Amino acid sequence: MICEVYKMRDYEKELAERTAFIRKTLADANADGVVFGNSGGKDSALVGILCKQATDNVLGVMMPCHSRRNFGEDMDDGRAVAAQFGIETITVDLTQVRTSLLDAVTPAAGEISAPAAGNIAPRLRMTTLYAIAQTRNALVAGTGNRSETYMGYFTKWGDGAYDFNPIADLTVGEIYEFLRFLNAPANIIEKAPSAGLFEGQTDEQEMGVRYADIDALLLRGECDPALREKLERVHARTAHKRRMPLKYFDPQD
Repeated sequence: MICEVYKMRDYEKELAERTAFIRKTLADANADGVVFGNSGGKDSALVGILCKQATDNVLGVMMPCHSRRNFGEDMDDGRAVAAQFGIETITVDLTQVRTSLLDAVTPAAGEISAPAAGNIAPRLRMTTLYAIAQTRNALVAGTGNRSETYMGYFTKWGDGAYDFNPIADLTVGEIYEFLRFLNAPANIIEKAPSAGLFEGQTDEQEMGVRYADIDALLLRGECDPALREKLERVHARTAHKRRMPLKYFDPQD
């Protein structure tokens, strides 16, 4: 359910402004189109729809990798969005690539931690998107939202890498409202958000906080004091993920 903290935007206006942004971004880069990861989730669905509204040259890439959910409901939902909005879609199975990488790295680095192993898939997916995009003279569209960015809930140099992001300022609740305005498939809106990093994973369970609480803080500055302290602590700890890499500059230069 959408919490009362969300103030309805003028989504007809939002659609016009965001598609204009995408067209200008492509023109400024002399790019022919857009490539994005079609994960079957809420964010990728909205990005795909917006890009398709802006240009016909849009390619969604479904990239199952290891998790059974990647091969099941997520792909079904991704195909449903693509079919409804006329988005060209291909599938690149990265399961064996992930296995090969782990087989190569483990003897040298020792046993790979679960978080490090979980982040391999997003990084392989972004490598795949850029290989395809460069071949097509296209830009890679990001699919991260404001709520997850605040929490640092994305993979550095994985789904956190992109050429442009048309939904970066939208909270999770606003993403859902926008999808409802666009009449996106119900399954996209109703299922629990998940990065599909491992079996049974959900975003809220992994973060230990509800999106509604994050959005209440971001949109209205309202939050239980103890929860606010937790959210701000996580935000500070993940600051390195939201900034460009630090570089040392010799003062004499």
